[in-house]
Formats: sequence, structure tokens, C-alpha cells
Amino acid sequence: MKTTGSIVTKITLGLAVAASVVACNNNKPAAAPAAAIGTTTPSEKGTTVYINSDTLLAQYNYAKDMQARLTEKGKAAQSEVASKGQALQREIADYQKVAATLAADKRQETEQRLQREQQEYQQFQQNEGQAFQAEQASETNKLFQKTADFAKAYAKDKGYKLVLTYSKSAPGVLYVDPSLDVTADAVKQLNDAYTKDKK
Repeated sequence: MKTTGSIVTKITLGLAVAASVVACNNNKPAAAPAAAIGTTTPSEKGTTVYINSDTLLAQYNYAKDMQARLTEKGKAAQSEVASKGQALQREIADYQKVAATLAADKRQETEQRLQREQQEYQQFQQNEGQAFQAEQASETNKLFQKTADFAKAYAKDKGYKLVLTYSKSAPGVLYVDPSLDVTADAVKQLNDAYTKDKK
């Protein structure tokens, strides 16, 4: 079963797909975002801004809660798989200790049963892994949709034409002027909305 170690990479790649979210609203003046550096706002430089997806994943409470849920479920599934595996190993070891003393028909019957149990265990292990991966994909898609919907509304509200994502772990852009960074403002608004949703 895959662990949750690849969640951040998958989410970052998912957010990178949202890099070209476009919101058309040319007539609305843009407000200065909280993350603007210096006196030049992104709207004064142009209609393209970016959100640092590494920072977003580290600071967006919904993403942190999602990762915690997945980590907990992943550990629980791994624990259950390990427990069943250990029980089967004990049963096999117990049989091996007494196998020589059993009648041939009893040995054959026990070996067939243990073989069935081993196949059932392997199927269980596979099912648990697939169920976890499906849940991980579903949660990642929800996060992607939330951030994509936010980016669209945010761009419309601020008068931006293009909201890009930037990430060190999946770089699609080699350099971005820090004055175009609206991550802090985006994270604040996302967290505010998530706090309201939880209530």
C-alpha cells in the first residue's frame, strides 16, 4: 500500500494544472494584495499573479486537515493489514511445528486452508491499498477544486487575468518576480472561508 508521503507531491502537481485559471474582468480595479512587496502592486505591473503552492499546502488549514485525515487513515489501514499478516504468519508457523505429526489427509486439508487464507490476505491487502489510493485521489481532487474555484473568484475580484502556481517541488517556472506573489492574501482568504465552513 502506498503511504501518504507522496500526497504533497500529488497535490502540488494537481495545483500546477490549475496554473492557467483565467478570470476575465477588465473593468474592475485591482486591490493591493497582502503579499505585495514594496510599493508596486501586482495590478500595477500587469494582470498576472502567482500563488506559491508549497506555502499554500503548508498554511491552508483545509489542506493540513486533509493530510492529517489521510495520514491517520493510512496508518490505520497499514496497522490492520500488518495485524492480519502477523496472525496468518503465526498460524503458518504453528502448523509447521506440528505438520510432521499430522495424518496425510489432515496435513493436506490444513495446507489448503492456509493457502486460501493467504490468498484472502493478499486480496485484502490489495483492496485496502486501492481503497486508500481512491480516497487519496478523491481528497486531492476536492482540494484542487477548492483552490481552482478560489483562484477564479480571486482573479475576478482583483481584476487579474491569470493566476499561476509556483512550486519548488514541481517547477514549471524558473523565475517569478516576488512582487507578483499573492500567496499570503490567498491563504488568509482560504483559511477564513474554511473556518466559516467548519462552523
